[in-house]
Parts: sequence; C-alpha cells; structure tokens
Amino acid sequence: MSGAVRIRIPAASELAALQEIERAAGEAFRALGMAPVADDDPPGVGELLRYRAAGRLLAAYGESGPGGPPVGYLFWEPVDGCVHIEQVSVHPDHARRGIGRALIDRAEGEGRGAAALTLTTFAEVPWNAPYYMRLGFRVLADGELTPGLREIRAEEARRGLDRWPRVGMRRPRTAGADGR
Repeated sequence: MSGAVRIRIPAASELAALQEIERAAGEAFRALGMAPVADDDPPGVGELLRYRAAGRLLAAYGESGPGGPPVGYLFWEPVDGCVHIEQVSVHPDHARRGIGRALIDRAEGEGRGAAALTLTTFAEVPWNAPYYMRLGFRVLADGELTPGLREIRAEEARRGLDRWPRVGMRRPRTAGADGR
C-alpha cells in the first residue's frame, strides 16, 4: 500500500462519493453472472450518516493529495463482542494496493475491546472469501456462527443473497492492534 493513503471518518459531504465507490466496485460481479448483486443499491445516505455519527464509518483517501476524493470505505457494527464488517469497498481504479486491508486493520483498531473481526461474504468470489482468508480470516462452520451472525445470515437469505454460496468468517484480534 502506498504511504500516501490516509484513513479517516469521511465528511457528510463525501457520502455520495462512497455510494459511487460501491456502484463501481459492484460492477465486477456482473462478469460472474451475479448481476443482481451489481445492481443492488448502495447504502443510503441516512444509513451512512448513522454509521458516521457512531464513529463506525471509515474512508480511505489516496494519491490525489490532501482534499482528494475517497477511494474506498468500510463500515462496521459491534456484533456479539466482535467488530463485524458490514461493508468494505474499494474503487476498482485503486484496487490491489492494500487499501481494503488497511481499512479492515483500522476498523479492528477502532473496535477496542472486541474479541475478533467477523464478516459474511460470498464463498466463491475471488475478491471475497479467498481474499479475506489471505488477510487471516477463516470460514466458520454453521455451528460456530454466533447468534448475531446467524441473524445476519438469515437476513441475507431473505434478501436473496443465498442464490450464491455465502459464509461467515472470523479473524482473531491482532496482538497490539490499535488502528493508528
């Protein structure tokens, strides 16, 4: 990752840019025959504002210098004593530069006292479960899902996301993670 990447809570005026990042990143699903995922609307401004107000919305800013637009973002929720990553997206023009990893690591640091990081994702999409495995996450067996993760998976199924295999994943807290 370039040393020029900065991570901070985005300004309210930047939330529309985060939605555009989500739309651009989602286009890659189209090539996998997952057009409904690509067509899914990004989180609304109201939802992003709630995460922002709670201090659980992070944006990454890249090489364009101070004041440049965000190039990636992440929001998370506390679930069963863990930092649960609800969404992480990086604009395709800035992919493969460690920005997603930096956002995840920062979220871990922001979730002081959390036992681990969790997420749910597509099992067979190369930039989903296989990517997270490279970052130290492991796939949870169904019996290992916490009550909160079971609830999240049930909501995903109601939304039709189980048309493609999905998994819950967990990464133990990194020793000394402070997010700074």
